[in-house]
Amino acid sequence: MDSLFVAPFFAGLALALMLPLVGNLLRLRDEWLATLGLAHLAAAGALLGMALHLPSFVGALAGALTGAGAKQASGGRSNSAYGLMILAGWALTLLVAANTALGDALAHALIDGQLYFAGWREFVIDAVVLLMVLSALRWLTLHLIAARLFPERERANKLPAWRWHLGFDFLAATAIAAGTATFGLMASFALIFVPPWIAFRRAPDWRRAQWLAAGIGVAGYGAAFWLALAFDQPFGPVLVAVLVLFFGVTTLWRRPASADFQMTDAR
Repeated sequence: MDSLFVAPFFAGLALALMLPLVGNLLRLRDEWLATLGLAHLAAAGALLGMALHLPSFVGALAGALTGAGAKQASGGRSNSAYGLMILAGWALTLLVAANTALGDALAHALIDGQLYFAGWREFVIDAVVLLMVLSALRWLTLHLIAARLFPERERANKLPAWRWHLGFDFLAATAIAAGTATFGLMASFALIFVPPWIAFRRAPDWRRAQWLAAGIGVAGYGAAFWLALAFDQPFGPVLVAVLVLFFGVTTLWRRPASADFQMTDAR
């Protein structure tokens, strides 16, 4: 591999491992649309940050955290809240592009994918976010699974449920901001949406769903990176196409009717 592409490859690899794991919990909570809503706000924030001469990740994080905070403040945990974020983020992105020197080209780069512009700074940010996410998920996962399957447990035992719900929303926002700033909105959405969808359809329990989602994310990312370089194609659309192809192939893989998804071994 050319040394020019080493930093982008490893920066994206960290995200390809991380985003599907976050996506599994978003799908469990029926909030899979979160990444598209938060990513739109992250893209708008990144563009506004660059207009103010700030690193794209700083602006993306501010935008995504604003969305997560607004969702918590409104008390909503549904895809409807993320639909409003999509509209707001889309409008803000185009308005910032139209009224600054950045222009439409950079706005489209944030939406369509710009992995090859990533450098060692992005790799360090993504690696730190990956370690933070992996550490936090060890504590959050059991609480979030229990909240989904036994919602009355929190109220009956007067548990401080806001801590893990707010913590996960901010964790998801940070992961999505890192993905949007590194390789764009749609590539982040594909990684957080498709591998968990496949895992929930094919894995028999939670632990294997985690392994399967992460494995699909890394395999799809590696294949897309090679194809995009080999055939001189833009990375974002290639990654999305590869993951959609993976989903199509898995629909041909038939599991026994008794192999239902089991919420066991969630550690």
